[in-house]
Amino acid sequence: MQGSDLKEARIFYTSTQESPLERHLYSVEIKTGKTQKYTSTKGTHTTLVSPDGKFFLDRLSSLEVGSRTTLLNEKAEIVRILNEDVNPLKDFKPVETKLLTLKADDGSDLYARLILPVNFDPAKKYPVLLYVYGGPHSQLVADTWLGGANLYFNYLATKGYVIWTLDNRGSSNRGADFEQIIHRRLGDIESADQMAGVNYLKSLPYIDASRIGIDGWSYGGFMTLTMILRNPGVFKVATCGGPVTDWKYYEIMYGERYMDTPDQNPEGYKKACILNYADQLDGKVLVMHGARDNTVVWQNSLQFIQECIKNGKQVDYFVYPQHEHNVGGTDRLYMYRKLAEYYDQNL
Repeated sequence: MQGSDLKEARIFYTSTQESPLERHLYSVEIKTGKTQKYTSTKGTHTTLVSPDGKFFLDRLSSLEVGSRTTLLNEKAEIVRILNEDVNPLKDFKPVETKLLTLKADDGSDLYARLILPVNFDPAKKYPVLLYVYGGPHSQLVADTWLGGANLYFNYLATKGYVIWTLDNRGSSNRGADFEQIIHRRLGDIESADQMAGVNYLKSLPYIDASRIGIDGWSYGGFMTLTMILRNPGVFKVATCGGPVTDWKYYEIMYGERYMDTPDQNPEGYKKACILNYADQLDGKVLVMHGARDNTVVWQNSLQFIQECIKNGKQVDYFVYPQHEHNVGGTDRLYMYRKLAEYYDQNL
């Protein structure tokens, strides 16, 4: 909800009615239910409604537009352009970003982002890095500037990598059924959808199927390890940070919301437990963790390392002594460099 005009009996709201990748401003008349759409340009609109409901500040971001702010009237006409977009990357070699739609095994639309390398040549073969989160409360792919990606992915594209991200079932802004399908079986549906993405990538003539990497943090770390351990031979490299390796170690308010309790769902906890698959490790793996992590406690990755030791599986491990669940500041630059060098050396 963006606001209301009680005099005209209207409520303003932002909706994904046009597409789950976009956001637009609408109003609905309380008495009649009649709706009106105010934003028309394709992309993601962030709006602010005036108290009388007669004017709207609209900030647009899309694949084509970094940021443009306009003042609209109640007829959806542009009154004034307050901030004209200037491409901040205009002096750099262009990186092409595409938004694609695949199908899940139940027919659901799955939205994905494909970033092609600089000076892309479809006749060549490229390594690909799959970036994943995959859990509730997330949407990584959107019709916004860079498609929801960040400049680090563009940097990797300048080094010759294809970058791929897919929002699987279980992620947000697609309705309750789409998100709740993962209840009591974390890792199952998400992995199936991510593998649909991998199989699509393998079908592309310019993808080197022997050089597929995967990366993620937190729930994405759980997904990264789940994917490489439960699909041996598919991924050459995996990097992850702060991974949940056993959901019984995770905070109750989240873990039991999606898995119920270990007593209520013992099979679900067993199947989702990364520790049970350490013997299947095949490929180069780098695990990172903040020593002060109070969200995914350090015990998670330490237990995984111990299982790898027990099973004679070599794994690379790195700790950030001063950080909690994420890595910030100059240490984050250090992390990006470490990851890029890891891919260069192993992928």
